Amino acid sequence: MNEPDWKRPLGEAFDQAPAYLEGLPGRPVPGRAGLAELRAALGGPLPERPLDPREVVAELATAAEPGVVATAGGRYFGFVVGGATPAALAADWLTSAWDQNAALYVLGPAASVVEEVAGAWLAELLGLPAGVSVGLVAGGQMANFTGLAIALRELLDRAGWDVESDGLWGAPRVRVLAGQGRYGTIDRALRFLGAGAVEAVDADDQGRLRPAALAAASTGGAGRRSCAPSSATSTPGRWTRWGRSARSPTRVAPGCMSTGPSGCGRRPARGCGRWSPGWSGPTPGPPTPTSGSTSPTTPAWSSAPTPRPTGPPWGPGPAT
Repeated sequence: MNEPDWKRPLGEAFDQAPAYLEGLPGRPVPGRAGLAELRAALGGPLPERPLDPREVVAELATAAEPGVVATAGGRYFGFVVGGATPAALAADWLTSAWDQNAALYVLGPAASVVEEVAGAWLAELLGLPAGVSVGLVAGGQMANFTGLAIALRELLDRAGWDVESDGLWGAPRVRVLAGQGRYGTIDRALRFLGAGAVEAVDADDQGRLRPAALAAASTGGAGRRSCAPSSATSTPGRWTRWGRSARSPTRVAPGCMSTGPSGCGRRPARGCGRWSPGWSGPTPGPPTPTSGSTSPTTPAWSSAPTPRPTGPPWGPGPAT
């Protein structure tokens, strides 16, 4: 078995990398080659046999260099990216050479501890409590996805809904407010989570939410809804929905099972909030059919308006 040739291709990469980095101050920021040129230089038919490793690296550098954007330089202001420090870049080379899998401690003990230490240092830098949970993500998309997933789980848990066991079908709706100039990964993360769309809030030219617009959206936005015990109907213990959305008018349904596009839950005990300790009514259950019932199995349920609940513990109320 032939030993792999490490030194020659790595040596070629080492020669190419400093030459590029040292040339950043005078290098044009945008790429110089067009799409067709890059495809011609980097593409072509699949090679029929292996090539010399060093030549592969050299040819790659030559073909790709005209299409490289100088994001690591000090004159780049296109997006929020940027370069690396010398020590960080060298450590990244070692990371690639070691090729560790940090998914499990047994696969990469050193990598796991490095992540642990980096998280502790970051928490200290931000003034977070010691022992706070830290997760490292691949970029902005996964950062938004992870943060929204945690927030969604927490808000639904406060509403008595276990999203990990019951999923999102039938769960209380959680509103997400964000500025009009928000990053696109926020909307994409919500689609991945199955949590609906963002409700846009007016922002200034710096992307900051306008306080008045945020207050108006938080207190009077369309679509705000929750579940509560109906005290205005003749049937004690009946659960009903209240809302301000034309899509989902207030209604009463068995066990608070909504037939609208935004349900309030499959079970009163979890999907519709918690019973107040001071509640003296009967145990919640399916409401009694009104006089408009057509049959015992297809009753007509009352849709009389119900007073808005005053706050916890009658469910999530206005979500943030």
